Amino acid sequence: MVALESRDGIHVLVLGDDENRFSPGWIDSFETALDSVMESPAPLVTVGEGKYYSNGLDLDWVAADESRLQPYVARVQSLLARVLTLGVPTVAAVNGHAFGAGAMLAMAHDWRVMRSDRGYFCFPEVDIGIPFTSGMAALIQAKLTPRAAVDAMTTGRRWTAPDAVAAGLVDGQATQDELLDTAVARVAGLENKDSATLAAIKVGMFGEVRDRLESLEP
Repeated sequence: MVALESRDGIHVLVLGDDENRFSPGWIDSFETALDSVMESPAPLVTVGEGKYYSNGLDLDWVAADESRLQPYVARVQSLLARVLTLGVPTVAAVNGHAFGAGAMLAMAHDWRVMRSDRGYFCFPEVDIGIPFTSGMAALIQAKLTPRAAVDAMTTGRRWTAPDAVAAGLVDGQATQDELLDTAVARVAGLENKDSATLAAIKVGMFGEVRDRLESLEP
């Protein structure tokens, strides 16, 4: 499960040390951590440990009972919407593989920094036969240029950090040892932003995306 820590007045949310898939329990712990963040608003950095940032949806859990699919996807999209419009500055420190909904989680942050020497950033939906929902597509397209969105969403390409930076999928790269410090530095000095104002600004920017995520349109 996730763990909330602090570094130099910045919240650091550690996603876990396995594949960090969006299991119901993992989502619960993530939401609880966001509640804690907003009790003492300050910039938020999310980061995994080891090989993965997040491998996305827990497809094995869904496959065990297909009736779970729609409410499960609704919970995932609600989490993405919450991160997208959170009233604090956010950075995803992508320490390893970020696939599918894991990559979408990174996209929901204000900024992304990726480990330079290991890991792929990938939307594999075209290769695994799972079309993007309207909300998920809107999230990705809101954060990328049209060219980058087409390249990322229709090819299933596995982007290394240098290529992801060049395409605009992520905003920077750093070595494993420097990744978290680099992510924290990106929001250093933003600790005193008014959370209600910042949330309202993000809703103004991404309100339509948030609404699509929360409506679960096909």
